[in-house]
Amino acid sequence: MNSLKNSVRLVGNLGMDPEVKSFDNNRKLARFSIATNESYKNDKGEKVTETQWHNLVLWGTQAKLAGDYLKKGDEVAIEGKLSNRSYTDKDGNKRYVSEVVVNEFMKLK
Repeated sequence: MNSLKNSVRLVGNLGMDPEVKSFDNNRKLARFSIATNESYKNDKGEKVTETQWHNLVLWGTQAKLAGDYLKKGDEVAIEGKLSNRSYTDKDGNKRYVSEVVVNEFMKLK
């Protein structure tokens, strides 16, 4: 049950090509966002689709694979955990970021 405490599973489409960075110790980091869509009918019976954007972070082998095989528009399934962090921007303002740290992904189409 411990794995259920902070677990995220999403299926969506990449909104951008993965941005991959390499560090001195040959460690890799990839970042990209995916869009998930939900549809429902409103009071008038019209179909309404809502899109949510999710920021993803991948490390190591997963980052390399994402950079090699994924591109904008691809449909993926991901599994990971939610992570929150903060930083101070160049103007001195504190910013907060929520992102999904991906453990595994699968390209669907």
